[in-house]
Amino acid sequence: MNVNPGDSASVVRLITEGDIRAFAQVTGDFNPIHLDESAAEAGFFGRRIAHGMLLAGFFSAVIAEKLPGKGSIYLSQTLRFLAPAFIGDEITVTVEVLELLGRGKVKLITTCANQMGKVILDGEAVVLVADSENV
Repeated sequence: MNVNPGDSASVVRLITEGDIRAFAQVTGDFNPIHLDESAAEAGFFGRRIAHGMLLAGFFSAVIAEKLPGKGSIYLSQTLRFLAPAFIGDEITVTVEVLELLGRGKVKLITTCANQMGKVILDGEAVVLVADSENV
């Protein structure tokens, strides 16, 4: 696959009750801030929030399915959690090629923004591209 700085891909995901419950079940993270309305109301954000790592997991889907695409291998990811995501939020997950690192490695900018355009999660990833002859 041929990738170049500035190339980008996005998906839009709606955060649902089912997403949060499934993520808790798979990971074992049953923090009340995610699952218990009463506890969450008394907490910092005043209502339940999505797991931050659920949002970060959406990067993997964009990387594997869109850019750089199938066969890509995650090597690293930095994350900055800037604001919460709530049930019902529509999240735009974007991956952009920042730099070609050589030897098939690509540095990506990763962002999640809510329906108001506010970036709520960002970071950088390094990915090994499956067809690294063109990178």
